[in-house]
Amino acid sequence: MSGHSRWSTIKRKKGAMDAKRGKIFTKLIKEISIAARLGGGDPAGNSRLRTAIAAARAENMPKENIERAIKKGTGELGGITYEEVTYEGYGPGGSAVLVETMTDNKNRMVSEIRRVFTKNNGNLGETGSVSWMFNKKGLIVLNKETVSEDHLMEIALEAGAEDIRDEETTFEVLTAPEDFEQVKAAIQAHGLPLELAEISMIPVSTIKLEGKNAEQMVRLMEALEDNDDVQKVYANFDIPDEEMERLSEVGVAN
Repeated sequence: MSGHSRWSTIKRKKGAMDAKRGKIFTKLIKEISIAARLGGGDPAGNSRLRTAIAAARAENMPKENIERAIKKGTGELGGITYEEVTYEGYGPGGSAVLVETMTDNKNRMVSEIRRVFTKNNGNLGETGSVSWMFNKKGLIVLNKETVSEDHLMEIALEAGAEDIRDEETTFEVLTAPEDFEQVKAAIQAHGLPLELAEISMIPVSTIKLEGKNAEQMVRLMEALEDNDDVQKVYANFDIPDEEMERLSEVGVAN
């Protein structure tokens, strides 16, 4: 299973989808607020805000929480001001890792990120050290049991998708960021359920990890995501399904 198949898919496979609703809400509120701050509080004219609101609704976030987050972003309500900071580093086996954060204290954040990398056989890199290994794309994931490849290709490519990839149990639809919403809408208009739909950083190539390196990679990803200021983590590792099943059995996260 490759890094661009998304860490959320791996978490489902290894049974690590804990009910961390509080942490999920915290990350979503930050994203809504900063999207509103940068592009305005009207979702109709702010695609990033529309995407953030859709993600919040998918997690059953109350409407009042969403509205409050928007008002904080536009300045109608007071609150902490967050900055977007992306960190780059290397994980086990020479894997590349991008960490997107929203923080009110960059000095504290860089110290915490460095500690997590070091503890899990990785190291924090300089700006630009690994970002060139990723491309920003729209990513839509569907389970193979819900649609045939031919039908999906007909819908997605006509709507403007760039590529459709066969990833064992799922299909991945890749789009240019600006075409993401129209492709997503076209797929949903046909009643097809989506496993994942987001703007993502897709690795140009992947690195296969097994054994100790795979275990350390999973621990690194989980430790990074456990930080409230970390919004998204992207990496270019490829962990085979059988390896993920083994890690699930040994309970690497515990």
